[in-house]
Amino acid sequence: MNVCAIIPAAGQGTRLGGATPKQFQTLRGKPVLHYTLRTFQESGLIDSLVLVVPERERKNARADWLKRPSVVKQVVVGGEKRQDSVYNGYKFLPTDTDIVLVHDGVRPFLSKRMIQETVHVAEKFGAAITAISVHDTIKQVDAAGLVQRTVERNGLWRVQTPQAFRYDLLGEAFRKAQADSFYGTDEGALVEYLGREVRVVEGSEWNLKITRPEDLVLGESIVAKLFPEC
Repeated sequence: MNVCAIIPAAGQGTRLGGATPKQFQTLRGKPVLHYTLRTFQESGLIDSLVLVVPERERKNARADWLKRPSVVKQVVVGGEKRQDSVYNGYKFLPTDTDIVLVHDGVRPFLSKRMIQETVHVAEKFGAAITAISVHDTIKQVDAAGLVQRTVERNGLWRVQTPQAFRYDLLGEAFRKAQADSFYGTDEGALVEYLGREVRVVEGSEWNLKITRPEDLVLGESIVAKLFPEC
């Protein structure tokens, strides 16, 4: 089975502040992206990986990341939105790909188990996403900050990546979304829009998405735990 990954890392990271995109910010002296790619390399489960970066970063990213680690086979430019960036990456995958795994470049603490389980479930059912069940109380709030109601949390999950799909299914979902000018917040939503089932795999609270300055502080602690040699 040929398993290939797309790592969208084309965001500008405006919520994090500063001129450096969040995927290139450092945790204990190494870029966030370093830890993401390292896990994919060390998993031994990925045949090739397409890294998607901002246009202005393409030259430097190719110099820094192409075949570093060796699983990175392509470095391509992203699009206007995340969905466009992932689709750009999809078009560079080998045509003999069986399973496509999509993972945010700014989630550096995924595990081999997550990769393994999403790939297994996608192979069996077509589409799998990592997620964690909601434990906090959820409120629906209007634009003025007024609570409208308390939302029943049973059956609610917070979606993460990695997400894995059969190659042909994801391609069909992209083409349908493009034809209908539909944008989803993740690739799972595109498969849902296509009318196909999506299965959930248990994620982890460790699988942090680096979005805000406080996430870098948390990330430093997680790196010390997961990568003590760094």
